[in-house]
Amino acid sequence: MKFVTYLLAKDARTFEERLGLLVGNDVIDVHLADPNVPADILSFLRQGERAMDLARKIDQAAKTDAVLFRDKNARLELAAVKLLAPVPHPTSMRDGYAFRQHVEAARRNRGVEMIPEFDQFPVFYFTNHQAVIGPGPMEVMPEHLRKLDYELEAAIVIGKQGRNIKASEADDYIAGYTIMNDWSARYLQMEEMKLSLGPAKGKDFATAIGPFLATRDELAQHRIPSPVGERYDLTMTASINGKEYSRGNLKDMTWTFAQIIERASYGVTLYPGDVIGSGTVGTGCLLELNGSKITDNLWLNVGDSVTCAIEDLGELTNTIVAA
Repeated sequence: MKFVTYLLAKDARTFEERLGLLVGNDVIDVHLADPNVPADILSFLRQGERAMDLARKIDQAAKTDAVLFRDKNARLELAAVKLLAPVPHPTSMRDGYAFRQHVEAARRNRGVEMIPEFDQFPVFYFTNHQAVIGPGPMEVMPEHLRKLDYELEAAIVIGKQGRNIKASEADDYIAGYTIMNDWSARYLQMEEMKLSLGPAKGKDFATAIGPFLATRDELAQHRIPSPVGERYDLTMTASINGKEYSRGNLKDMTWTFAQIIERASYGVTLYPGDVIGSGTVGTGCLLELNGSKITDNLWLNVGDSVTCAIEDLGELTNTIVAA
């Protein structure tokens, strides 16, 4: 299944965030299709398998053209709705550092050796879960435009509560996968990281996810099982104004999402709606490309359009606008 969150117009001035299923070129409002299904993603995830089972029935019914839902407004054309982030208000947001190629290149470009701790445990940081955006415009302040960068990543959404989760069991806690663009104001980030704390202001202004959340079964043909969790053979690309700059593959994660979940849940409870990013894929940001001399001091500016794409997870496009 592919879940989206879209804006439903209640009247000329009032809009409501609603949970839908993406079926072909249609969005099926799950609550209008079945009142027993919650109308928002967080309430839905908190109901666990009960809600998932009801959603599967809706998804199957929607794929049969002859099916008419109880409410005739349950089926909408995708082109007629505004998509938000699939989880517009995550309960928390962590971002990992799981791709060795990116880490090695970033350190090499700074003239430092590869850090041995990278192989000892998967590291992550907390970012601002209140600054999540979906496809569409991305507002920035003037200071963000001093070396503004994208970061091509994937992300998971936790589907059930857990604590001290073992990597061998962690994939069962994943509700689905989506694209993530961890926007970065590099000038601010570089200044604050000198104090050995952060990143904070260089990252907290926006994180884009979307356009939909795909359940694990949607990606089954790409799955690479292992004793420490699943990897997925999915091509990842990023383009600026239609020109490709980044290309990698999700299977190249050194640390699996399952291992990141094990680390994140040690002594801590994870909740439905928590978002965890993979970290940047190799070649997946301008900081790395500039440092490797693939690009020449290239940064983003107002008017630029950035598209992050992952095979079978769609395309996430944002256009930079001045706040």
